[in-house]
Amino acid sequence: MAHNPIRSEPTESEHRGLPALVPQPGEAHPEGWLSRVARILFGWKAAATRADLELVLTAEQPAAGFSPEEAAMLKNILTLRECRIERVMVPRADIVAVQQDVALGTLIKIFANAGHSRLVTYNDTLDDPTGMIHIRDLVAFTAARAAAEPGSAGRGETSPQPDLNFANMDLLLPLSAAKIVREILYAPPSMPALDLLAKMQATRIHLALVIDEYGGTDGLVSMEDLVELIVGDIADEHDVAETPAVTRQGDGSFLADGRASLDDVRAVIGDEFDVGEAGAEVDTLGGYLVIRAGHVPVRGELVPGPNSFEAEVLDADPRRIKKVKIYRRKDRRSATVRDLSAPMKALVTRPGAPPEEPNRPNSNSSRPP
Repeated sequence: MAHNPIRSEPTESEHRGLPALVPQPGEAHPEGWLSRVARILFGWKAAATRADLELVLTAEQPAAGFSPEEAAMLKNILTLRECRIERVMVPRADIVAVQQDVALGTLIKIFANAGHSRLVTYNDTLDDPTGMIHIRDLVAFTAARAAAEPGSAGRGETSPQPDLNFANMDLLLPLSAAKIVREILYAPPSMPALDLLAKMQATRIHLALVIDEYGGTDGLVSMEDLVELIVGDIADEHDVAETPAVTRQGDGSFLADGRASLDDVRAVIGDEFDVGEAGAEVDTLGGYLVIRAGHVPVRGELVPGPNSFEAEVLDADPRRIKKVKIYRRKDRRSATVRDLSAPMKALVTRPGAPPEEPNRPNSNSSRPP
């Protein structure tokens, strides 16, 4: 039988060993959704690049076709791949965590005061985490233990018996015995925020501990922290309105929180508050003052700042600085002079000149007989 030179379509098994065809210039190729949107809105071709979109977002909003809110979100998305989670993490000192053997009654109180729906659990220290506890799991466990026994309601009663009897709940039961601790994610500080967001979506775990190179806990990142990078700050019903980190006072000084970023401090005070190379080592005002002092300053201590600035520690504990008052050193000296009495002020303003005696009669005036 002669061989038929005409072949049918190759089968799936024959396709497996063949290399993929690369579209040549001029050939049709499928467009992505972003390319299709850009082509419809702006008449772009499918070869539109990331730089083109960034250029449009930096243009005037009416000409770009985006509202200010849309443009801001798109810009945040484009910069998300360059953001590391160490920039958005909650520092270790601010992490609200509980030991795995905490009593359930105590845990309920902590949840009530913390304002969080998830808390980290640990064994001995925060460097030995065991997972996280979700408030929904705690409520479900409490409701299951407090459920009243069936048939407890008698016939002929006008009001129904409650479905839950919290007297059945043992508030001294340790958390570890309840078996409601969930798994938590771990990530290095250098992990891109976009990668962690994708991992949280895939694992359905919305809380991650940031672990340093030695395995210690460095910070905490939640799904909300990552979403806020795109849409901005999200405030719920329990969030307390935050006061500005740096505020100008009536006397020309500045009141600042110890955790205020150096960028925020410079934005309010001015470019003269330039910390120089120290800005590469620390991010907060408190961290900068610790470097300048060589130790954690105590309350009332004066720490020299950049240029002519000086910082007075208003509140601090052995671990960190909480409140700081910043002023120029010459402003402090002039304020001190203004507070002096008139004779002393004359001595300061005219060194060497004798002070005038108050109510001293003139030598040329006539004396009474």
